[in-house]
Amino acid sequence: MKVYTRRGDDGTTGLFFGGRVRKDSPAPTAYGDVDEAQAQIGVARAQAAETQQVPGGHGLLDEILVSVGRDLWVLMAELATAPENHHKLEDGGTRVTAAMVERLEQLIDHTSALFEPPSEFVVPGESVVAAQLDVARTVIRRAERSALGIEGVGAQAIAYLNRLSDLLWTLARWVEGDSLTTRSVPSDVPDPTETRDLGDDPDPTDENPGASTDG
Repeated sequence: MKVYTRRGDDGTTGLFFGGRVRKDSPAPTAYGDVDEAQAQIGVARAQAAETQQVPGGHGLLDEILVSVGRDLWVLMAELATAPENHHKLEDGGTRVTAAMVERLEQLIDHTSALFEPPSEFVVPGESVVAAQLDVARTVIRRAERSALGIEGVGAQAIAYLNRLSDLLWTLARWVEGDSLTTRSVPSDVPDPTETRDLGDDPDPTDENPGASTDG
């Protein structure tokens, strides 16, 4: 089986159960965003396995992210199906269900019980894994916005994306432990351009500022 087909060289792509649309139309844009989010979640999985940044080990996080990765294939199948073919979708296999959304809520509740989530905005970056989960979260948010542009998009598909962003936020905060909240960051951080002693800088026109000038 060859990876390439050449059928998309005209800028169109095939939909699930048939039909072709431009690659920049709403459906490919939305499931492309989900595809990107799935890849970002994969990076988080790999980083968690290689680092010691997950409380109690990376087993629980890996289990959650693998299950989410599976769900995203279901979501992409639904987003890639034209409205006239929605009757061919199967619950849980190619169509997102209320039970799938409910499971995300259960995972959020379970993870939230493992720590004390911050009650205000946080500054990302306290750990590599947490920061990567935040990146995945923002891509899911974009996918949610994109999915709203698809004709006849399922309500559970939108709800799943909305809840998944909440889960990724919760996982990121759990992984990082002590979050850096915005209110804890001083608002009067000195401007480095004002405190720096410019007189100590070498002359930028001097090709060798460290050399003596007295010969």
